[in-house]
Amino acid sequence: MGIGIPGFETRSTAVADGVELNAAVGGEGPAVVLLHGFPQTHLMWRHVAPLLAGHHTVICPDLRGYGASGKPEAVGADTYSKRTMAADVVRLADALGFDRFTLVGHDRGAHVAFRAGLDHPDRISHLGILDILPTLDTWNVLHGAGAAVAFHLYLMAQPPGLPERMIAGSADAFFGHFLDAWSTSPDAIPADVRAEYLRACRGAVVSIVADYRATATVDIEHDRADLDAGNRLTMPVTVVQQDWGRHLGFDGAETWRPWSTDLRHVITRAGHFMAEEAPEDIARLIQNLVKR
Repeated sequence: MGIGIPGFETRSTAVADGVELNAAVGGEGPAVVLLHGFPQTHLMWRHVAPLLAGHHTVICPDLRGYGASGKPEAVGADTYSKRTMAADVVRLADALGFDRFTLVGHDRGAHVAFRAGLDHPDRISHLGILDILPTLDTWNVLHGAGAAVAFHLYLMAQPPGLPERMIAGSADAFFGHFLDAWSTSPDAIPADVRAEYLRACRGAVVSIVADYRATATVDIEHDRADLDAGNRLTMPVTVVQQDWGRHLGFDGAETWRPWSTDLRHVITRAGHFMAEEAPEDIARLIQNLVKR
């Protein structure tokens, strides 16, 4: 038996033509959907989800293109746009019987959650964002030598072919680099979980690159269109970030404020993998978000 979230059932749900999302589901009550980041799967929520399950139905899917979820060929720019991936999440909630839900995302999942909040404000009651800036702002703050920390964004933004071959040729070293470099607690991701992350990423190189390529193309267009139209996140929003603005020259709270009408911004001492390094803190922040 593979690694799972204790007390959770794993199920596969069709959300689009030829695309199913694998999700761990547990608990009972109002729904909280937790979206994982890179280079991870839904297992990143293995500590947080049980802490929420006493009062909530907790749904932890693998995103389109990741883990055990469907990995369709990127036949166009929208196949892995955050708009498409957000629609997957809404359809998953539909299939599980939830009209409204709290949505919390980390890293790549946070970009999907952000887009879901803008595209489906009637469906998202509360929104949690862990350790990102909106796509448009991400590209705007990366400049000079400081941008080297995000070299993978530039690599995977290149046209199809070279990035996939380069990463597939040394997949464990590539994905493992981020598991090491972005953590402040080496014990937070034990060997068996690390091996599962690497196995999952090894089998998803093409779709992971397609997800990142969309972030350098169509996702920027969608963000810019919303900003120009004055569209904002109208539900209560909690953003939790490391203080990496000090190194890249931006203020996280000020950067987020134009996007939200009801923002709480929190700086954490945990590393990027905060749900694994400080699960009690993250669960508490989610519980407080739901009460707003």
